[in-house]
Amino acid sequence: MAGSEPPTISLILTVKDEAATLPAFFESLDHQTLQPKEVILVDGGSSDETLDVARAWKTNLPFIIVSEPGANISRGRNIALQRATGSIVAVTDAGTRLRPDWLAELTQPFLRRENLQPDVVAGFFEADPHNTFELALAATTLPDVDEVNPEKFLPSSRSVAFRRSLFEVGIEYPEWLDYCEDLVFDLKLKRAGARFEFAPGAIVDFAPRPSARSHWAQYYRYARGDGKAGLFPRRHAARYMSYVVVLPWAIKRRDRVAFFVLAIGGAWYIASPVRRLIRRRASMPNAEFVRALAIIPCLRILGDVAKMAGYPVGLLWRLRRYGLRRNWSSIQDR
Repeated sequence: MAGSEPPTISLILTVKDEAATLPAFFESLDHQTLQPKEVILVDGGSSDETLDVARAWKTNLPFIIVSEPGANISRGRNIALQRATGSIVAVTDAGTRLRPDWLAELTQPFLRRENLQPDVVAGFFEADPHNTFELALAATTLPDVDEVNPEKFLPSSRSVAFRRSLFEVGIEYPEWLDYCEDLVFDLKLKRAGARFEFAPGAIVDFAPRPSARSHWAQYYRYARGDGKAGLFPRRHAARYMSYVVVLPWAIKRRDRVAFFVLAIGGAWYIASPVRRLIRRRASMPNAEFVRALAIIPCLRILGDVAKMAGYPVGLLWRLRRYGLRRNWSSIQDR
């Protein structure tokens, strides 16, 4: 805009064993319509050729590589934030591909002349499936953009930008937490009064988990992170109630009404994934659509069981480390 000084933008990401995905990421960064002032990459101790691939990237941008073996994602992001010099920091992950207008869309709200500029801009992300399983998994686990409530949406740190001044006043990623760290970071920003805005056009693409085993592991770790942070206790309690109490009770009674109610509940539970799949129906062969449709309920159940396995592990960790006296807000600030 005429007469306005554009903010300086730092782009940060953490990596570990991403040698296979970094070339596509760097290519997508090269094609951004808006380039950042600098790129800061923190490696958490890769055992593959990640650092070699990063050092071989040919760019005219100031590019800082930090090797920090043993650093988790939160520690890596905090290190990158310490090194960043831009007034705005855009955060993403390796393993993604940035759409050409991603950075421009993500940072445009900071350019407005109005007084109520945002402090945080939440981008979006979409799956880039390569087979039927990944297609079904994407439909099961990821919302479409029109399902997002901008007022309540908490961004993933694979697509977010915020004012670095928030970090300077002490709001950091929680280094004591290995998963769900970006959610806790978002909640810290909310508690500090940061103004959020949703930028649906700031999209990164990423590949869903390629197997049932990796899907299990991901959701186990997510739920373990919830337990460590004391997040969503009612949601997890409802899951245990459904699978451990209501379902066995209905099976034991063999009551038609109970089974009918369970069937209605199950249909409602998979309605959103099925609707997402139907939206993609035109680009899919009939056989692939049917296979994906059959996989969706299995993925729902598998994800729920993984969460039920992971959540108590996280809670036990939390109790051992912090005891019963610490509430969630005091823990998250550590």
